Amino acid sequence: MKVAIIDYNMGNLHSVGRAVTHVAPAETQIAITADPDFIRHADRIVFPGQGAARDCMRELETRGLTEVVREVAKTKPFLGICMGMQVLMDFSEENGGVECMGLYAGKVNSFKSLALAQLKTPQMGWNQIQQTQPHPLWAGITDNSRFYFVHSYYVQPEDAQLVTGGTCYGLKYASAIAHENLFAIQAHPEKSAADGLRLLANFMHWQP
Repeated sequence: MKVAIIDYNMGNLHSVGRAVTHVAPAETQIAITADPDFIRHADRIVFPGQGAARDCMRELETRGLTEVVREVAKTKPFLGICMGMQVLMDFSEENGGVECMGLYAGKVNSFKSLALAQLKTPQMGWNQIQQTQPHPLWAGITDNSRFYFVHSYYVQPEDAQLVTGGTCYGLKYASAIAHENLFAIQAHPEKSAADGLRLLANFMHWQP
């Protein structure tokens, strides 16, 4: 089995790589790569990221990865992490507005727009995920388990049926979405101890 961890110069790629290696079956070939051919021919795709949506979209375009990511997100078992979840939407309100990948109708909103004085941004640290729909990647993970988050924006998909996990931080927002072969999570499973590793292990064995 080949696993591609997409390298577009955004995110803690080596932490993700170590976590995936830890849970992957023996003989799995894992590559942190920006090679479109390797990504197209991989059996599973991990799309991590952190930072700014504008930078993310620019780096994908510069490296010639935008279309291959759109392609494999529709055809391969695909795991989006943090920014790798947000840019799946149409649009982010970051810095006056950023056009994203448009795989799913919806927006990425700032926590600052909630105008709550007691709400610190970014949300940084451990928070619960309520499993709003069953999914194979939740197997063995107790509902309302705590995962590690670092983000200032949250996803608001138009189709509520996409939402498979929700988290409360000033409001209840979509912290995990799923559709057919794709699962994406706002938290960092590679930093989320045993439950994060379990989610990654579930992804390694998932047959959508």
